[in-house]
Amino acid sequence: MGNLTAEAVVDRLVPSTPRLSPDGRWVVFASSPVGRPGEHPVSGLWIAPADGSEPPREFAAAGVADRAPRWSADSAWVYFLSDRAERGTAQLYRARPDSEPERWTDWRTGVTGYVLLPEDGAVVLVAPEEKEATADPRVRVVRPGAAEAPTWDTADRPDRLWLLDLSTRTVRPLGGFGSRHVVEATARPDGHTLAVLTWSVTDQDPGLYEAGLHLVDPVTGARQDLGAPAREAESLTWWRDDAGWRLAYLGITPPGLIGGRAVFDADGHRNLTAGMSGCPIELAGSGDGRLLALFAEGLDTTVRRFDSAAVGFTELRRATGSLLDLSAGGDRVAVVASSATEPDAVHCGPPGGPLTRIGEPPRPGIRWGTQERLSYRAGDGLALDGLLVLPPGRTRADGPFPLVTLVHGGPYDRFADRFQLGWFRNGQWLAAAGFAVFLPNPRGGLGHGHAFAASVAGDVGGAEFTDLLTGIDLLVEAGVADEDRLGIGGGSHGGFLAAWAVTQTDRFKAAFVNAGVVDWPLLAATGECGRYDLALGGRENSPITHAHRIRTPVLILHGEKDTNVPLSQAELLHHALRDREHEFVVYPREGHSLRERDHQIDFLHRTRAWFSDRLGPA
Repeated sequence: MGNLTAEAVVDRLVPSTPRLSPDGRWVVFASSPVGRPGEHPVSGLWIAPADGSEPPREFAAAGVADRAPRWSADSAWVYFLSDRAERGTAQLYRARPDSEPERWTDWRTGVTGYVLLPEDGAVVLVAPEEKEATADPRVRVVRPGAAEAPTWDTADRPDRLWLLDLSTRTVRPLGGFGSRHVVEATARPDGHTLAVLTWSVTDQDPGLYEAGLHLVDPVTGARQDLGAPAREAESLTWWRDDAGWRLAYLGITPPGLIGGRAVFDADGHRNLTAGMSGCPIELAGSGDGRLLALFAEGLDTTVRRFDSAAVGFTELRRATGSLLDLSAGGDRVAVVASSATEPDAVHCGPPGGPLTRIGEPPRPGIRWGTQERLSYRAGDGLALDGLLVLPPGRTRADGPFPLVTLVHGGPYDRFADRFQLGWFRNGQWLAAAGFAVFLPNPRGGLGHGHAFAASVAGDVGGAEFTDLLTGIDLLVEAGVADEDRLGIGGGSHGGFLAAWAVTQTDRFKAAFVNAGVVDWPLLAATGECGRYDLALGGRENSPITHAHRIRTPVLILHGEKDTNVPLSQAELLHHALRDREHEFVVYPREGHSLRERDHQIDFLHRTRAWFSDRLGPA
């Protein structure tokens, strides 16, 4: 059996965005390594029969960033975005599965997205207006009483809609959105209407943007406004019932800023998932026009179809673990799926299953740690779940083990019962070094409905922290975890909880805080999502307020260019711990998530060594 190396973790190819041809015969998908090998991302496109009769073959290979594949209405062409002409600047390309790609745009600033119209004679582009470069001060003009939120006057101009005529290669503006920023667009399957989501600003800084939902005639450009959608609207999807075509989207359940996501009908913005215990994570239209969705339900994922008569979603298939990137064509669906010991792969089949893996399963070579599903009750009786990964070849009877608790971000996220091997979600990496790894899903997360998600509003570090301790206590009582060798770590919101944990207890002998929140009011003033961050926490539940209590050695890791949780958060914790054991690591050029291959390798080695040195022999 081979040894698991950090290089193997970050060089692993992960598929994404599988797209089925309308006739259901073919699937095309992107595939990229976990870590970026150079200055620019690299991803390739692969194509295979949807029945799994042949292995995937690379499509239009170029060693660049090929992404966002889509099929033409007749299943003859694959469109995609690529920076093969100029690295870092995406243009629109088209190719048959057996031909060389042809470039269709030469947009100076690059194309952000595109929408195919069914007639195949035109494409709607999403891209900023092409203008000569000018001075680049960022100026925000605030006019009290103005109907719209203030926008940035900046060189990073808002994305707009443009209609590309494929026969003449001419481009004209579409929709007349003025300074509003086009975030997402999708064509109704009959091609007569575009659904468009816009923001009042081009970025979320400082968390003040007003969304709008619109219908646009792709021929005349005439626009109809549907009003403000639910907060955090995304995933515009057309479907039909007996009355005709309808539009659905995902958004946050009102009334608060913090809560679970729901499926909304754009006609009146009605919640179609009210009262459901699961959480919708993706939408797709099916070949027969009905609405499909993926739902996170505890540790599992379901495929559901909307029943307009019953006004609810009917379960078609339940999958252990996580399904991602739902698409449909013909009578099939395509998803990316993984299991506890099998890496991510594209699977295709009928919506109710079974699904066929596209490509051969990986050859045996590395022995993986056993992954257990956990179910337990919080102190107040709330049902919780999580995962436990044991060292390879070991069982509970071999315990107690040094235990590392990894906390997910969000807080609206989860650990699903899937393959836990990435640069950050690295349960198998730590288990290979002899640690038991606890992956808890405390309240505030994804997969248990709106109330579960909304319960942390204004109270982060409260009951969600005791949820972690309850799970750890159960593992200690069961003889799995060694009480004297406990570690904790997390990223983003998980980094907050790791920092919070060591201000509340000395039980943990080592901790790491990656891109973690240390001061909520400061984050609200400097981060990307100010009003949302302020709705989560304040001064009293900020780790910096209680940093004088910390006695645990802390490894602080942060991206230098992080705009979501700025570097100032890590600097605060570093200065607060000046007279106590800690290490402060800043990754240059990195944002909220580490992208560069060498940085990811450093993160894997550094965090594992931090625990190995302080929790004793594993």
